[in-house]
Amino acid sequence: MADESIAPLDRLTAERACERLVVQFVHELDLGEPGQVAELFTADGVWEWAEGDRRIEGRDALRGYFGARPVDRLSRRICTNILVTLTSASTATATTYFTTYRVDGHSGGMLPPRPPTQVGHYEDTFRNVEGRWLLSRRALFLAFGGPTENVTMYRQ
Repeated sequence: MADESIAPLDRLTAERACERLVVQFVHELDLGEPGQVAELFTADGVWEWAEGDRRIEGRDALRGYFGARPVDRLSRRICTNILVTLTSASTATATTYFTTYRVDGHSGGMLPPRPPTQVGHYEDTFRNVEGRWLLSRRALFLAFGGPTENVTMYRQ
């Protein structure tokens, strides 16, 4: 439920900070340093998948998890429909749709188009910690998903 007592400019600023976190998260995974994603979470932050038993808790564990991404992975995530709801002056939630294109075994260059590997949505909880908005929980829900293709078998 949205907190209606927050001034409009404060609401807009907080919503934009949370939207930026959503975009920065995928930017780090696709074009940056995947292990740096952990810095976008609170110290006790949680990453989990709704299906299965994948739950990573705490910044150090998150750094290890995301930092273990294969170095030959090429991915691009497209995030849309980012809906942030400020629940208090220091907390917010969001739902974001995403599509992931991903292959392993990439050694450079452009690849022919492929279907998405995943389509789903994130459900996020944010917390303002000492003036900085951070993810406190991110849950991933897949509507469509499949294995990550390895492209090395196609190169001769």
